[in-house]
Amino acid sequence: MRFVLVAGGLFFALMGIGFLLNPAVSAVSFGLEAADAAGLAALRADMTAFFVVAGSSMIWGGWRRNGDVLLVPAALFAIALLGRIVSMVADGTVEGFWLPMLVEAVTTTLCLVGSRVLPHRDLAEIRG
Repeated sequence: MRFVLVAGGLFFALMGIGFLLNPAVSAVSFGLEAADAAGLAALRADMTAFFVVAGSSMIWGGWRRNGDVLLVPAALFAIALLGRIVSMVADGTVEGFWLPMLVEAVTTTLCLVGSRVLPHRDLAEIRG
């Protein structure tokens, strides 16, 4: 469980760093394109934040055996999945629409299970 959390976290954190360093190229795999500098800034800021926070939380939770911190990526990926479901209903689907939904559902489930299995730590334990 811990290995999968850390490995998945590394994958997502690196994806976020990709958006930071080269948002235009990273966006293509998400079906996104920036119209101008403001679009590049939004991709760089928002996608980097999402993936680096989610990935770092998974790494921290798995590495430090802290179930509490895994609720952060679980919430992020669950909300992303909800957004895709709403979009599927409102806008329809395209070829391959299910793959990101599967990744989000599996990641949410993994983080929730990890949160239940790994210990929960209070602030005194984290500091010491």
